[in-house]
Amino acid sequence: MQTVWLSGAEWLAVLRIGLGLWWLESWRHKDKKTWFAGGGITWAAGIAADHRWPVVRRGFDRFVKPRPRPMAYLVAYAELALGLGLIAGFLTPIALVAGLVLNLVYLVLMIHDWAEQGQNLMMALISLTGLLAMSWQSWSLDSALGLFRW
Repeated sequence: MQTVWLSGAEWLAVLRIGLGLWWLESWRHKDKKTWFAGGGITWAAGIAADHRWPVVRRGFDRFVKPRPRPMAYLVAYAELALGLGLIAGFLTPIALVAGLVLNLVYLVLMIHDWAEQGQNLMMALISLTGLLAMSWQSWSLDSALGLFRW
């Protein structure tokens, strides 16, 4: 593969690191005090309550709404772990799959909001590309440790 300036594997690492920075920004911009008090889940509950798909409302009411604080911590620290893992290239395939799933959950929940759809679709596409192109081959702890050599 011919590329300009960097090798193909290095460009994939740039894409992976950029996605990691995007996840870190998702974590950083949250008002942690409000978020961990359940504010983020309360906001999402309002969106789920008006969702056009009944399965989303029922799923949210059954699994997320009864546990607002643990879910708030789970979401926030999942975003932090994804960001750090992708930037460092540590357990990269796991981080890419987890990020893809999280983006798809966000996409389904926010299906009516075009701005959110664009962000989550783009992040999901980068995750899928990074996974299928094995973006951990360059500039990663996975590569340095000899992990995930398929």
